[in-house]
Amino acid sequence: MSPRPAHTVGWLAQPHHDGSGRYVSDLTPRLGGTVDVLLRVPLECDVETVHVRTSPDGEQQFAAARLVRTTDTDAWWSATLTCHNPVTNYRFLLGGGPTKYAWLNGTGMHVRDVPDASDFRLVAHDSPPPAWARGAVVYQIFPDRFARSRAADRREQPAWAVPAQWGDPVDTRPGVIAQQLYGGDLDGVVEHLDHLEALGVDVVYFTPFFPARSNHRYDAASFTAVDPLLGGDAALRRLTKAAHSRGMKVMGDFTTNHTGDAHEWFVTASGPGGRRTPERGYYIWEDGDYVGWLGVRSLPKLNHLNQQLRTLLFERADGVVRKWLGRSGGLDGWRVDVANMTGRWRGTDVNHDVARQMRDAMGRHAPEALLVGEHVHDYTVDVPGDGWHGVMNYAGFCKPVWTWLRDAEGDPNFLGAPVPVPLLDAGAVVETMRDFTSRIPWQSLVSSFNLVGSHDATRVRTLVGGDGRGVDVAAGLLFTLPSMPMLTYGDEIGMEGAFGEDGRRPMPWNEQHWDTRILEVYRSLIAARRGSVALREGGLRWVHADGDAIVFLRETADETALVHVARAAHAPITLDARHLPGIADGRPLHGPRPRVGTRSVTLSASGPGARVWAWRPTDGGATHGRRRRR
Repeated sequence: MSPRPAHTVGWLAQPHHDGSGRYVSDLTPRLGGTVDVLLRVPLECDVETVHVRTSPDGEQQFAAARLVRTTDTDAWWSATLTCHNPVTNYRFLLGGGPTKYAWLNGTGMHVRDVPDASDFRLVAHDSPPPAWARGAVVYQIFPDRFARSRAADRREQPAWAVPAQWGDPVDTRPGVIAQQLYGGDLDGVVEHLDHLEALGVDVVYFTPFFPARSNHRYDAASFTAVDPLLGGDAALRRLTKAAHSRGMKVMGDFTTNHTGDAHEWFVTASGPGGRRTPERGYYIWEDGDYVGWLGVRSLPKLNHLNQQLRTLLFERADGVVRKWLGRSGGLDGWRVDVANMTGRWRGTDVNHDVARQMRDAMGRHAPEALLVGEHVHDYTVDVPGDGWHGVMNYAGFCKPVWTWLRDAEGDPNFLGAPVPVPLLDAGAVVETMRDFTSRIPWQSLVSSFNLVGSHDATRVRTLVGGDGRGVDVAAGLLFTLPSMPMLTYGDEIGMEGAFGEDGRRPMPWNEQHWDTRILEVYRSLIAARRGSVALREGGLRWVHADGDAIVFLRETADETALVHVARAAHAPITLDARHLPGIADGRPLHGPRPRVGTRSVTLSASGPGARVWAWRPTDGGATHGRRRRR
């Protein structure tokens, strides 16, 4: 039972638990409800006792687990936990074996005491994440750059705009970069939904569609209408109706942290007599002047100590959140821009209060809506489970992937960091992923967006450089790990961009400009995800992470998927076939099959790529609530 380094094949012989439906009987418990949790313990660990430690009301308690089933390779232990508090932290205490004492938490085995930060978590909340989010594939669209309908030719360009033709290069000069307008609109998206459907997209997520004085529209001038340049309110309704008819969800983008300085509220607050208006209190002021987000004068920061503001944003039927959701507006959820900074300024921090209020308001009005917060660094303290359903997983997925796949000859800068990201081996990458994802509830993890880039970051094709085979590896991780994979428009055809604004190029609809090999890789991996319950909803068991290769399992009671990704050719990896019962009868979902023998499974790679193999486990495992003993 001694712990092994995080980069060895020995993980298959380690005890395992995660928060998925394979190991937890109820993923959306209610307060006061009970949940059965399972622990898989390989027989070679010689575990004699298992207890589960919780801390209701802050005081630790231990529940004895029962041995409910023994297979040829594993002993399965079960314990029943009560969700006494909204968040129930738990970890396993194992007795026996060489060490006689070991903890198991979200980062693995430990023979020493560890803090609670990486404990497993159960979340009891009246507004759980919607079931449709689990396993869904998200496609991000920057409206001005995706597609332009004929109706756009009849629209008058605003005074702030620098007009551009669809084939023009992006002008990244200061003073022009935010004003260059290509004229993409929502009806243009409707005209190209066939492309998204053929790709296998489940959710279309738009950056802001509110009126503004920039092409990115994060400087909203109003929250009450869709920008006429995009086709107005009617165009959004046409889009959501068309997407829903194809089984797709639609998410909007809303900035709770600031507005634009042309916003009707700010115009009133800063105009003649503004000091005596209610709108004055909607913003933060110091020494008679307003506070701009990160010092940007055109983005005045909202004051979430003002209850009237929060009522306008979250509670009123004609407010931002409710107006555009569900039957009233057609949207199926919100992504919140700079969610990490909302409600924070100097001595004020009401960030969690804002997140909880927004979630509660959405739960009452549109209980099937999803709420995802943007966060580009350590999000773990901001996701206790009762606010944002999930986050954009930059820190726990995007950045680790960059450190494994970045072009060794390049110099990638991660979202403004002063030093380029390092080039690391697989062991460090997986250790980083485990460290971050272990600190949030499983429910929040699978409701988050995994991404390898966005409209704010370097395009993945540019990041990996070379012949582009690194994109195959990035996509392999993106579409097979837990969470909602999010790709940015054009990633699937190899669009490039050295940094965020450079990557916001207009989508080339002439297929001569597409990398069709990359497109087929994306289609194949998305099809694999859609065709595998294990890839959509399974747990995660790391198997190998060293140098140029990462191997892991996604598991449900009915299916196991083995994923092998390699950034380069590597020496064969040999796994004990006893711990993979049924693999010989499996099927390839993507890429070539592994070499399966009676005693071992051998994984090898001649170059970069991803391989996915799925099968029905034959050991029977254990199910929740069984009380059988050997």
